[in-house]
Amino acid sequence: MHLIVNQVFTGIVSGAVLVLLALGLNLIFGFMEIINFSHGAFFMLGAYVGFYLLTAFGSFWWGLALVPLLLLLLGAAVERTLIKPLYRRSAVDPLLLTFGLTYIVTQLVEMIAGKQGETVNAPSQLNFQLPLGFTSYPAYLTFVAVLAGLIVLGLWLLLERTSLGLIIRAGIRDSTMIQILGIDFDRFRVLVFALGIALAGVAGVLNSPVTGVYPEMGNDILITAFVVVVVGGMGSFWGAVLSGLVIGVLVSLTTLFASVYASIVPFVLMILVMTFRPRGLLGTT
Repeated sequence: MHLIVNQVFTGIVSGAVLVLLALGLNLIFGFMEIINFSHGAFFMLGAYVGFYLLTAFGSFWWGLALVPLLLLLLGAAVERTLIKPLYRRSAVDPLLLTFGLTYIVTQLVEMIAGKQGETVNAPSQLNFQLPLGFTSYPAYLTFVAVLAGLIVLGLWLLLERTSLGLIIRAGIRDSTMIQILGIDFDRFRVLVFALGIALAGVAGVLNSPVTGVYPEMGNDILITAFVVVVVGGMGSFWGAVLSGLVIGVLVSLTTLFASVYASIVPFVLMILVMTFRPRGLLGTT
């Protein structure tokens, strides 16, 4: 029983990382109608920047604090310089651009950091086992789940309780209407894209002590993040949260009982959802 409980907790932690990635994808797709294939590359880049900040300053917390800000600025720069010129062209063009950007970023990281990857230690303050009565669990993993939950809550409050969130939600529903009302839609595009990239960056930092950092880590998780978006429902905030946690727990439990099938579990679930509920778990028609 304690093995099952540990696997459930592990699934929640991995699911929380997927949720952060999926919410970033959902924001960018919903507001800008762009499928961002470079999302995994920024996840990887956030992990590497966090690692180098840890190496430079000797503290994991510097990376956790600075990476979201740095990725926010980088996301804004990418949107202004690369994606903005493509808005009036075919919807396929931004998809191809972000797809190519993934390989460029990955190759640059391999040239600078090498292909072998690096190990990242969890912060010493969280390097202990948290007692849970009948079992124990690593304190750092508990921290990841709690912090991811706080980020999700903060993002929801931003979208639901602020004027900026109101404009973003209106843009997701009908971007043409908010432009007719005189809102500078172009200015909010850069904000939404940068916010989505920042979410990917912080997910990379949080995940780095769990898996280490290596150039292909973004490619490994990106497809699963897209599955989370589809299963939860395209554009659905809480759908992405529910889907990410469900997929994380299912994969973790399958790893315990039949590890050979763990990698296909998200895709089996996606096929079932698309067959019987095409709009996703919490998506709208």
